Amino acid sequence: MNDASLVPSEALPLGFRFAAVKAGIKPSGKPDFAVAVADTPASAAAMFTGNRVVAAPIIVGRKHLSRSAGHVRVVAVNAGNANCATGQIGIAACEQVCAAAAETFHCEGHEVFPSSTGIIGVPLPAEKPIAALPEVAASLAAIPERFSQFARAIMTTDTKPKIAYATINVDGKPVRIAGVCKGAGMIHPQLVPHATMLVYLFTDAAIEPGALDTLLRQSVETSFNRISIDGDTSTNDTVLLLASGASGVSIDAANAAFLAALKNVCISLAKQIVDDGEGITHVVELQIEGAATDRDALTVAKAIAHSPLVKTAWAGSDPNWGRLMAAAGYSGVALDPGRISIWFGTQQICKDGGRVADFDEAAAHAYLKQREFTIRMNLGIGDGTCRFWTTDLTAEYVRINADYST
Repeated sequence: MNDASLVPSEALPLGFRFAAVKAGIKPSGKPDFAVAVADTPASAAAMFTGNRVVAAPIIVGRKHLSRSAGHVRVVAVNAGNANCATGQIGIAACEQVCAAAAETFHCEGHEVFPSSTGIIGVPLPAEKPIAALPEVAASLAAIPERFSQFARAIMTTDTKPKIAYATINVDGKPVRIAGVCKGAGMIHPQLVPHATMLVYLFTDAAIEPGALDTLLRQSVETSFNRISIDGDTSTNDTVLLLASGASGVSIDAANAAFLAALKNVCISLAKQIVDDGEGITHVVELQIEGAATDRDALTVAKAIAHSPLVKTAWAGSDPNWGRLMAAAGYSGVALDPGRISIWFGTQQICKDGGRVADFDEAAAHAYLKQREFTIRMNLGIGDGTCRFWTTDLTAEYVRINADYST
């Protein structure tokens, strides 16, 4: 598994073509309309935001997946406008884009999967992506450069494209997985049957939609549902997995090698989102151990990751471990403060609920000055564990989001 701005030709999944153009939606004038086309209807599985306020493309996308029995020919993604909180006008605009894409690429309207990202509450100018479709059709290609352009066109406040890929061998034949995503702020995905997180995963394995759904859920739970930048859950969060079958290799939900590769691609993309967080200076891996259950460990991780006091301490490389204790305490899970131990990397800071006798504050401060560091907390009451990735909270994050719509 690797991540890079350009996927090697041999690692790009067969059966898909990609394109990205300037439709004039982004004020910057940068590419803002990305399209992926499957040569034949691809099996599809998707997860969407847990936010009860959802964007028009999620409403339409769910309907299309249901009507097509989990098959997709075209993925159409616009950036610069979330098409959320736009009422019936927004749904109509989304459906217009889908209908035009279906006509352009000779498929049914319900075989088009739409996505949007950008500012909320502004009507989507459907005429702009529709007018760009002929250019999309002319530039479609199954080459790494187009895949990379797809990744760049979906960016909003991202500073770099996010790509990951993997290849496994099944009975002597290669099976490829590649994914792109965007996201740098408004990141605390809560994906259910779940600036916005959009993820598009492609494989040339032959997988039925039901099995694809099982594989996707298992992969999302340990990756995209284990990250947070600011604790906000977007209205547009989407993870879509497509399987073209072009490799000629059939995969079922019990294939451990494929699942491992898919999880690795998802974890890479999730960590790239965290690393590109708006205004961040630190990427933090939380390792919570010794909880009563895995779910309790996750609850503690989220309490720590969402605490402004904890996150601002990290911004200043301040080894204020008491804030970690406080967050764990108000998380609501069962715990005994006298059993908690904490490590910054390999340096133990807290033992049995109190500061260790040989606590070296200078060494702890130096460790937290690294861009990436690990904090381990053992609750000492069970076998529950969780690995979670998050960031600090800086003045630059405030500046970016204070000025976002203006």
